[in-house]
Amino acid sequence: MATNDRVLWGVGTSRTLRAHWALLHLGLPYRSEAIRTRSPEAQSGHYQAVNAAGKVPTLQDGALTVSESAAIVTYLGETYDGDQAPLVPRTPAARARYFEWMSFITMELDATSLYVLRRHYGLPEIYGDAPQANAVAREYFTRMALVAANRLPDRPQALLLGDSLSGVDILMMTCLEWAVSYHLNLPPRLAAYRDTVAAMPIYQKAREVNTP
Repeated sequence: MATNDRVLWGVGTSRTLRAHWALLHLGLPYRSEAIRTRSPEAQSGHYQAVNAAGKVPTLQDGALTVSESAAIVTYLGETYDGDQAPLVPRTPAARARYFEWMSFITMELDATSLYVLRRHYGLPEIYGDAPQANAVAREYFTRMALVAANRLPDRPQALLLGDSLSGVDILMMTCLEWAVSYHLNLPPRLAAYRDTVAAMPIYQKAREVNTP
């Protein structure tokens, strides 16, 4: 597939980072359209013909258009094999663990806690100041981060599904970076996991590509 047949729309957020990271990990050529969230470009008729919600990221892969970062990462992992281990496991038991982690990360860490902080701590001028909601979101993230830490394999440099990077590591790492930016503390085992992933060259490359 030519680069022009695969386009990723969106840069500058944790969620766009996920999609760039998956594409780079799999060694897939693509064109990046540097649209920012809540920008005039994202609300333009041109982009809304790609994604009617005006949200980023959106992946166009030939005739297929996929939005939602977790769906993009999973689609890429299930569709393409790169030089590295697959992003999505092949065996039923490992796939069950993958989707279990994906649901936990996207719901309990991202949507239920971090996105509340995104709105009311990071963007109070848009969504309103809500100290009580922020406090509850912080407490909930702390509890769920401890759950995640206790589920991690208890050995140095272990990843969520073993020794190879998977799509759920991409989702988890972006949530942890987001959490640290909001001054949330991570349990020691989760902090060590973050250090392991942060040292990966492909992660550093993805951050570079995702930077506007």
